[in-house]
Amino acid sequence: MKLSLLARFSKPTQWVFLIGITYVITSLLDLIHLPAALLLGPMIAGILSESANSSIRLPHITMSISQAIIGCMVGSSLTPEIVALFLDQWFIFLGFGLMTLLISIFLGWSIGQLGILNGPTAIWGLLPGAASTMVSLAEGFGADPRLVAFMQYLRVLMVTIVASIVARYWVHIPISFVHTTHWFEPIHWSAFVVTCSIVAFSLTAMLLPKISGGVIILSIGVAAFLHLNGYSEIELPYWLRALAFAMIGWSVGLRFTKDVLLAASKALPQAIISIFILIVCCAGMATVIASYLGIDALSAYLATSPGGMDSIAIIAASTKVDLAFVLTLQLARFLVTLLIGPSLSTKVVKIYGKN
Repeated sequence: MKLSLLARFSKPTQWVFLIGITYVITSLLDLIHLPAALLLGPMIAGILSESANSSIRLPHITMSISQAIIGCMVGSSLTPEIVALFLDQWFIFLGFGLMTLLISIFLGWSIGQLGILNGPTAIWGLLPGAASTMVSLAEGFGADPRLVAFMQYLRVLMVTIVASIVARYWVHIPISFVHTTHWFEPIHWSAFVVTCSIVAFSLTAMLLPKISGGVIILSIGVAAFLHLNGYSEIELPYWLRALAFAMIGWSVGLRFTKDVLLAASKALPQAIISIFILIVCCAGMATVIASYLGIDALSAYLATSPGGMDSIAIIAASTKVDLAFVLTLQLARFLVTLLIGPSLSTKVVKIYGKN
């Protein structure tokens, strides 16, 4: 039976429903002190809203603004120590990023060989990170953009849920570290103005659509430059971060349209299994990293998690981990995927056919 609850109401009413159900779900997740409740709540609410035939959509610029804010958070977390570590161990960071990419392509190719999805769609659907970028590029390489969107955002959803549960329960983080809310903390206005200026400036990357992920990369670069050189602190009040998290969560949740779910229904079991295998493989790499570099287990796990960089950044910021290390490795994988993922995927499809 089709749910058509929201289709009868105006868009303002639908927004009231979305915000209301977001508040309820986020509050419930907050009660169990789940990291990234401010991301998972809107994400789940978006899926429920879309399943009830909601017609609301977020303007593209809201996602870009949210990514710019997350970029400022990433940039402000970088320290001279982590920069020195990256320069000294760059081959490890890029190597693990490349390994994750290769595992993703292999899993995608395996699904393609089963004949449930064609090769390009399966491979592009599992490329790690930069979900919106992969969806926008996929059609030009012979993939079905609807199925790629489904697999990409299913990956983000699964990785976010698993990483949040791991962060909360597996390493037994004290509740005091998992969630501390200060909604309206004092604002350092000069730093806040600088931060808003970085966000606004980062949006100019939208003028260059061929540069995938340009907004978040520019935001990270400018924020890190100002922070590392002592020119300005980055001021991100809790309410602003919560708004950015909600926008990202809604953007992901509202993409699970009925058309996409219908088109993907046959491939759902294989997609879930492949994403789970990818998560397990990345957890294995985390064990190696933790042992080799002496990083704590949770930091290593989040650093290798194959979710969106923005969602992992939110989880990492909600827990007691080495945030700079997590985001540096995430950024390295993001860049590896962005720079060589499309061309490598295309070569695999050409060599092994478009089954």
